[in-house]
Amino acid sequence: MNMPTAGFSFRVTSTSGLARTGELQTPHGLVETPTFMPVGTQGSVKTLTPNEVAATGARIVLGNTYHLWLRPGAETVDSFGGLHSFAKWPHSMLTDSGGYQAFSLAERRKFSEDGFTFQSHLDGSKHHLSPEEAMRVQGLIGADIAMQLDVCPPGKAPREEVEKACAITTRWARRCLAARRVDQAVFGIVQGGSHVDLRRAHADELGALPFDGLALGGFSVGEPVAEMHETLPQVAPHLDPARPRYLMGVGTPRDLVIGIRSGVDMFDCVLPTRNARNGQALTRTGRVVIKQARYKQDKSVLDPECECPCCKGGYSRGYLRHLFLAGEILVLRLFSAHNLHVYGQLVREAREAIRAGTWEAFEQRWSQSGTAEQSGA
Repeated sequence: MNMPTAGFSFRVTSTSGLARTGELQTPHGLVETPTFMPVGTQGSVKTLTPNEVAATGARIVLGNTYHLWLRPGAETVDSFGGLHSFAKWPHSMLTDSGGYQAFSLAERRKFSEDGFTFQSHLDGSKHHLSPEEAMRVQGLIGADIAMQLDVCPPGKAPREEVEKACAITTRWARRCLAARRVDQAVFGIVQGGSHVDLRRAHADELGALPFDGLALGGFSVGEPVAEMHETLPQVAPHLDPARPRYLMGVGTPRDLVIGIRSGVDMFDCVLPTRNARNGQALTRTGRVVIKQARYKQDKSVLDPECECPCCKGGYSRGYLRHLFLAGEILVLRLFSAHNLHVYGQLVREAREAIRAGTWEAFEQRWSQSGTAEQSGA
């Protein structure tokens, strides 16, 4: 493994079983792990300002390369000094490669050894995303961490297809590293579906390359949730312990607990903010679907123990229901802040439990809470 990228480092600070805490240093600050990255698809975490996102405890967010490449364009973002300056986010940032979005456009793309050729969902224009282009675009966007271009097979793909995806991803990994910016960290993406042997073999292949971190891709793409939960503890510990481990696109509270228990350091998911915009709040006593009639006269807040602006502000469930049914934007903002506070609290308490050696009590507390039942919410 080569020397780490300048300004980028990672060290494990404590462990409890396979679970661990760490310090991820980037040019834009220190990120304590385990950490949850709110998703800012278009360069913005929907409905919230950067200060409001940071108030949830987040110190790293995710930007979507595919969407920013198509609009406003990587060169435009670069002309504003990169996405940090453009979006006014002063903390750390990671961008995905755009490969998942390109690959998911089944009717709009062609796939070859050289990458993805696809039609834009915005105007139908044709684009080609190769490993080199993915690195060029992410370099212009300027996040602290870029992801390699990979091939993500569907969750129920036959083994032969998964094996091919691993092989191409490894070849693309070498091309991405050759085309990287020297001042930008790059993570490799381990594929293999739910096949433990393929996952471990691919982790060894990518672990031999000079990546700054390693990610697990291709989970939560159609396979049974129980299958993912069974595979994670057999695969995550196999990733190089000296580098940060990132579980991509997976993020119910229960998923996070199982991932952290398995040794994962970083997570992202659209679930907390997407569900918020659909009028769903995550609480310790269960999911609140605010449009339900039972909340019309409910004077209680979402969670009296929550420190978010919605709960601390004293907004009643009855008032929040009124706002949602009336189509008022305020409720989407309040729910988004609340749900991200829940995720921030989860990873903060996980770090505290790992350091204090009280992981079992933490896991039991979160497993018994209402949030644990909200897989797929």
